[in-house]
Amino acid sequence: MGPTAAGKTQVAVTLARSLPVEIVSVDSSLVYRHMNIGTAKPDPQTLKVVPHHLIDLVEPNETYSAGRFRDDALTVMREITERGHIPLLVGGTMLYFKALREGLAELPRADPALRVVIDGMAAEQGWPALHRILSQVDPETAARLSPNDAQRIQRALEVYYLTDRPLSALLKKPQYVYFPYRAITLALVPSDRERLNQRIAQRFEDMLELGLIGEVRWLRRHYALDLSMPSMRCVGYRQVWKYLEGEYTLELMRERAIAATRQLAKRQLTWLRAMEGVTTFDCFGESVAEAVLAHLRAALAG
Repeated sequence: MGPTAAGKTQVAVTLARSLPVEIVSVDSSLVYRHMNIGTAKPDPQTLKVVPHHLIDLVEPNETYSAGRFRDDALTVMREITERGHIPLLVGGTMLYFKALREGLAELPRADPALRVVIDGMAAEQGWPALHRILSQVDPETAARLSPNDAQRIQRALEVYYLTDRPLSALLKKPQYVYFPYRAITLALVPSDRERLNQRIAQRFEDMLELGLIGEVRWLRRHYALDLSMPSMRCVGYRQVWKYLEGEYTLELMRERAIAATRQLAKRQLTWLRAMEGVTTFDCFGESVAEAVLAHLRAALAG
């Protein structure tokens, strides 16, 4: 696990050269087909050399959930172990890790009428205002959400209004969870946040050089998309969309995309700090891949 731009893929590929592993992506953006540059999807050569799973599962105008991820992950993990290999789960979508290990709480179904009301409130007041409302009734959930995370703010308020209980409390409900594996939980974390910020900025510049704007233009031309769709809420895509709409200048688009990615990394690190039993490695440490490999070999031998 680890924040965006921590170098997870590089370490995973190094591990795959020395251990009988197959990589299982734990990334909510890599599930979308044709979204390659902005998601930092492994290149075709890497995908050819090292088996990857749970990449390119749905079209950009479709949705994908934590529940579906759990089902898909358990399926491919069983197939990997039946081949005599080890599933190596790699990514930064912490909710997916949590869903896989701890299961999903039983929550009320979506209420279309209530969502219309919440959307109306957002149209009048803005999502940051609804985020402030959420912070009053469910501060724990609000703390891990961006003030502009419309989808999750909407769902958290919907659950509260339907049950009169905060989403964070319902998610803690004890339950039997099927997870027939011994997990060795590792994370790459930055010893220097500013250095990670610089890496994030450089990576976005690299994405622009590789043709991110053209990728978003192609997606808009081939799919009926809008900014409310989960795929277009991925960091980078939303900002490029607004640039193509003329809302942002090129420079403002850069600034907003980099800032959004830094906020994503901050939220990922917040999730990580709340997790127990995680062995951490400095993502800027010398020979970090070798250090992780040595740790894994010792753990597997035990």
